[in-house]
Amino acid sequence: MIAKPALFSLFFFLSNGLHAQSTPAKPNIILIYTDDLGYGDISAYGATKVHTPNIDKLAGEGLSFTNAHASSSTCTPSRYSLLTGKYAWRQQGTGIAPGDAALIIPTNSTTLPGMLQKAGYKTAAVGKWHLGLGPAGGPDWNGDIKPGPLEIGFNYCFIMPATGDRVPCVYLENHRIVNLDPADPIQVNYKEKVGNDPTGKENPGLLKMKPSHGHDNTIVNGVSRIGWMSGGNKARWVDEKISSVLTGKAIDFINQNKNNPFFLYFATHNIHVPRMPDSAFVGKSGLGARGDAILELDWIVGRITHTLDSLGIADNTLLIFSSDNGPVVDDGYMDEAVKKLNGHTPGGPLRGGKYSAFDAGTRIPFIIRWPGKIDAGKKSDALISQLDLYASFAKLTGTKIGNNNAPDSFDELNVLLGKSSKNRQYVIEHAVNGTLSIIKDNWKYIEPHAGDALMKNTNIESGFSLQPQLYDLSKDIKEQTNLAEKYPAKAKELAALLESVKKEP
Repeated sequence: MIAKPALFSLFFFLSNGLHAQSTPAKPNIILIYTDDLGYGDISAYGATKVHTPNIDKLAGEGLSFTNAHASSSTCTPSRYSLLTGKYAWRQQGTGIAPGDAALIIPTNSTTLPGMLQKAGYKTAAVGKWHLGLGPAGGPDWNGDIKPGPLEIGFNYCFIMPATGDRVPCVYLENHRIVNLDPADPIQVNYKEKVGNDPTGKENPGLLKMKPSHGHDNTIVNGVSRIGWMSGGNKARWVDEKISSVLTGKAIDFINQNKNNPFFLYFATHNIHVPRMPDSAFVGKSGLGARGDAILELDWIVGRITHTLDSLGIADNTLLIFSSDNGPVVDDGYMDEAVKKLNGHTPGGPLRGGKYSAFDAGTRIPFIIRWPGKIDAGKKSDALISQLDLYASFAKLTGTKIGNNNAPDSFDELNVLLGKSSKNRQYVIEHAVNGTLSIIKDNWKYIEPHAGDALMKNTNIESGFSLQPQLYDLSKDIKEQTNLAEKYPAKAKELAALLESVKKEP
């Protein structure tokens, strides 16, 4: 017979043990969100002309997905979708944002970082933003810049307002431009020239990197950009130091929050144009500036993982590495990326690229590591979407998703943790001209849409056609054989599913 104290102790142990098992874990969460990195750009996914040992190590210690998708083949909508759990094409004004756009994420909705705040996380956005800033009409660059990241769920931010090739070429920390001299106010315009700064179009002799198409407005650091700016000279960034500056800020945030749950959205500038890595990487890849930028990206990943190891928090950190869309080689600058490809295939076996409706536009590297919780060195061919991070992290942290939030995000936590290989119900892809595609059970349907078959400036096959397209990805990963006429019932079925998703609120 068990004595009462022992019986009480046993009951206390069992009840608390069961409670502990049912209470979701709250690991630190880091998302390294790279820019324009293709499916075939890293050696962990088959690249042989460039080697990425730190990313490869991450893959060796975690789970790599071979059928993971960004929601769009361009940056602004894919970032919007990831942070809101909602397809960007459901909201107007979510295309590629100009550098002076107002904030496009509604402040009255709960975003992914906002949801994690409710779960007790400290949240930070570091790196590229490109989701607009300020109220309607755009920000006051010389005052408090809000609404912005802090108004949609981040406790801290240190960001590039738009992209590396768009003005203003400055950093924003929380609500203010870093190192801004009040006596040298910033002025930005995307319609006409402002100030007296030289432009690439008027002064090509001042350039250290020339544009191949567009990108010929105000010169900053020897590189002409999209848009015009004047002032803010002490605040302007140096392109070659962007990666070290952003990585330093990301590491600072990790150090400051090592003792409490945190979420870090680290959106690197690499490998977006202009590709101007630190001198330590220049010429090291043999593939020109683009390859060198990939090496620098690998260094960034190594710095983050080293920090986690040195602080002893790697085992309690869920780390994701992915890209906002597929690859582009010539995206506006003459940086020898095309000339020095040397047989490298940025999209791997996939057709298309950035901006495209073909799969190279949205099928991207996706690696997730959580030591002790995710089996090391595994691969998964499960169909997943970056949209699902919202609902999956809500499940992980035991946080309820409020009404009207994250309507397109599915709970795929078991798939992300490698406990299931079940496909997402479907994935919808979005191209630069608004063309939508849907993938279900290895069948892909691309809706008819007007547009040039080849985007000449970037030399990327668009996937745009006035005819419906149907591909069997299980046999035709390169999307070479259109089966819409051969299997009209399947094409009609997927077209109907796509239309039904479009009509959802």
